[in-house]
Amino acid sequence: MLSFENDYSRAAHPAILKALADTQEDLYPGYGSDEVCERAKARIREACGLADGTPVWFLVGGTQTNQVVIDAVTPSWAGVVAVASGHPNVHEAGAIEYSGHKVLTLPHHDGLMDPDELDAFCRDFYADGNFEHMVFPGCVYVSQSTEYGTVYSKERLQAIADVAHRYHMPLFVDGARLGYALTATGCDMTLEDLAHIADVFYIGGTKQGALFGEAVVFSNPEWAPRHFLTQIKQHGALLAKGWLLGLQFDTLFTDGLYLRIARNANVAADRIREALVAKGYELTFATPTNQIFVTLDQPTIDRLEAHVRLGFTEKADDTHTVMRICTSWATTEAEVDQLIALL
Repeated sequence: MLSFENDYSRAAHPAILKALADTQEDLYPGYGSDEVCERAKARIREACGLADGTPVWFLVGGTQTNQVVIDAVTPSWAGVVAVASGHPNVHEAGAIEYSGHKVLTLPHHDGLMDPDELDAFCRDFYADGNFEHMVFPGCVYVSQSTEYGTVYSKERLQAIADVAHRYHMPLFVDGARLGYALTATGCDMTLEDLAHIADVFYIGGTKQGALFGEAVVFSNPEWAPRHFLTQIKQHGALLAKGWLLGLQFDTLFTDGLYLRIARNANVAADRIREALVAKGYELTFATPTNQIFVTLDQPTIDRLEAHVRLGFTEKADDTHTVMRICTSWATTEAEVDQLIALL
């Protein structure tokens, strides 16, 4: 059975598994206070063009990371602004609201936030004479790439950051699929660019070669929270064997491995997109990353899913469904060939 259901089905990149095996007999202190984590943090700072001492933290998964970071940087009287399709609003089981922050939604445009709409939302909020009785916009959340596989340009992300800062809010960028965005055809942004624009962001490992784990970077010291380790623990997201996270990111950020394996997913996705178009399928969104969305009728879904796992996205109408084909760092040419033959 082929699987193009998601980008985290395989365990981990062989280099990570080897590093884990090589350190089997080593002993480390707990909670990330070890030399492996410090080395990984230094590699990440260097890749981002950030100064020594810039806060970098390792957490176990995307939902935990979004919840902990948003809670840490958003005032208790405020919510987080995100597009309606954003992960915190749809697929995190109310985790953000559970921590006491309402998700304030804007329309999405193929998954992307519009900076002018963000500005209008904030302007209208403060123009309301009753705003003290309402949930303040306190943080802006976007993901790179988006839930629909689209990518923010440097100009658009900077414009969103400018609006956020105008209203005294940090910009938080969810990078669960960051490597796939940065290596996509047409992306004009580098990791250093992102670190310059965002106040806080994370580098996804779970979906890009790690067993698990995300690296949070507080690139703007103004928004780095005090006692963040304590806040991580309060949310139940602090890993006692923290060195397991450091070891994985140390490996991913050695010799450019992180971006190199991300590019593999995009190359595979480009081949599949070309085949879909050539065979007359209807692409739902024009995406340059590892997520491909295609609108299918039920007989076609049934025929394909007899041989390959696909991801459900949403109903398009009474007879059509938007399905996702997702490649990963580990997708092989042979798997792509088999899928194209099934199409």
